[in-house]
Amino acid sequence: MINSIFSSQKRFTFLFFVVLFVDIWVKLNCPVFPYRFISKPLVILFLLMFYNVNKRGRGIKYHLWVFLGLSFFLVGDLLIINAANIIFLGLSLFFFSLGKIFFCLKFSHKKDFNVLRLVPFSIIMFSYAVFIIGIVLNELKEFLVPALLSFFLSLLMIQFAYLRKGVFNNKSYWYVLLGVTAFIISESIMAVKTFKQDLPFQDFLIMMLYGTAMYFIVLGIVSERRYKISFS
Repeated sequence: MINSIFSSQKRFTFLFFVVLFVDIWVKLNCPVFPYRFISKPLVILFLLMFYNVNKRGRGIKYHLWVFLGLSFFLVGDLLIINAANIIFLGLSLFFFSLGKIFFCLKFSHKKDFNVLRLVPFSIIMFSYAVFIIGIVLNELKEFLVPALLSFFLSLLMIQFAYLRKGVFNNKSYWYVLLGVTAFIISESIMAVKTFKQDLPFQDFLIMMLYGTAMYFIVLGIVSERRYKISFS
């Protein structure tokens, strides 16, 4: 029964977004303890189960980065529930950073890439980074270094996702790139909310974008097929 749900993309998609909307509803309407500690981990746990059922070939070492990345995001999710506590906030940044490192390792490859194609993308990402950092910089205080490091890893993650083009199939490429983009937007809203000011619909947007991001990243990895070509 479980395998039949998680092996079907349509069934899993429906179930996953039900779980995600339940978590968002819990966040907006219920006390944090114990309800959020039950609903929030389910988002990543369901993705771990989906990936475990649908992963293909090459043994556990090939999939280790994904399992570690999702696991560290799961720990970060639990810690950031109590983001008002600076210790828990700092630890959540640490575990999210570890998760991003493992996703960067997963997205990386040994194929050559076109440097000229990377330039306009790098300019766009640099401009976005300057914009977000400019908003929250003066409010970061003791979180200056960990927050900037975490954001740098997010930019590195989207760069590696972007460089998958032409190496992996288009379906996988666009799913992963869409997921990482949604993740960065979610993280940016979270940064402004935490360190600067409240925004309209912030809690809904953060969780909706975050859950959607992780869904597309995992779906993209599951759909991954490597092209048998080389770059000149």
